Amino acid sequence: MTIRIAVVGVGKIARDQHLPVIADNPDFALAAVVSRNDPRLNAPWYPTLDALLAGDTPVDAIALCTPTAVRYAPAALAMRRGVHCLLEKPPAATLSEFEAMRAVADASGATLFASWHSRFAACVDQARVWLAGRQIVSVAITWREDVRHWHPGQDWIWEPEGFGVFDPGSNALSIATAILPRAFFLSGATLSMPANRAAPIAADLTFVDGHGVTITMDLDWRQTGPQSWTIVVETDAGTMELTNGGANLTLPGDPQHYGEGQYGGLRAEYAGMYARFAALIAAGQSDADIAPLRHVADAMLRGRRVTVEPFVE
Repeated sequence: MTIRIAVVGVGKIARDQHLPVIADNPDFALAAVVSRNDPRLNAPWYPTLDALLAGDTPVDAIALCTPTAVRYAPAALAMRRGVHCLLEKPPAATLSEFEAMRAVADASGATLFASWHSRFAACVDQARVWLAGRQIVSVAITWREDVRHWHPGQDWIWEPEGFGVFDPGSNALSIATAILPRAFFLSGATLSMPANRAAPIAADLTFVDGHGVTITMDLDWRQTGPQSWTIVVETDAGTMELTNGGANLTLPGDPQHYGEGQYGGLRAEYAGMYARFAALIAAGQSDADIAPLRHVADAMLRGRRVTVEPFVE
């Protein structure tokens, strides 16, 4: 059965990824869009989700692409009406808010999917399988990109609930929590806060797992030139490098360079994400993993803040 889906919040990520992927996936049909202003798309437009659900356009699911600060109310409203809900990452503004969403999903029977699109990059599963049998010595995560390129004019992302550099940082954490065989926790963090902003522009973090393995993380939104989205894992069998945001993989002693494409060509990730959403709906299940957001919350709670130069776009 075709899933009639509405996209709620028609900003850059919805236009760049959600709408094209929905158009290419035969499991879905775009039923409507919800946005404060008419986005002039080939679908019925509603200014609010309440208006959509009160109208005569049937929907089975929504893709919630609004800023995180306003996620709970529409997610809860939809799921209480039996409408399945996909959450663009990060899934919620707080851990408690997300737990409340999960409770609504459990009570309603609707599917809740915290999407974490980077987990669907080409080589993430292969990296996870390869690491499962290895002794890990250390992990270094480097996620450096140019905020002016990836988030132009998006002032909401500099508010506390926008997470600043932890918006892309959550992509890295979603991969790390998927591929590393043991849970890890924050042991220290320094957050660089622009003098004129409320969210960090850079962060240096150190984690440790239950076996004492150190995981370092370097996040920076001030990168110009080539962008860096890399996870390097030292193991007893050599060094594994997952690059381009999980799109490419290099294994020790193997001349083959796995993967395809570059990070930023995200269409394949979102295609995998929507295939997962369709499968969850068909099975009557949810996938609501909070682990990456919990690490962000820990960094905000424990991190030492230092003031850096103002950010001016």
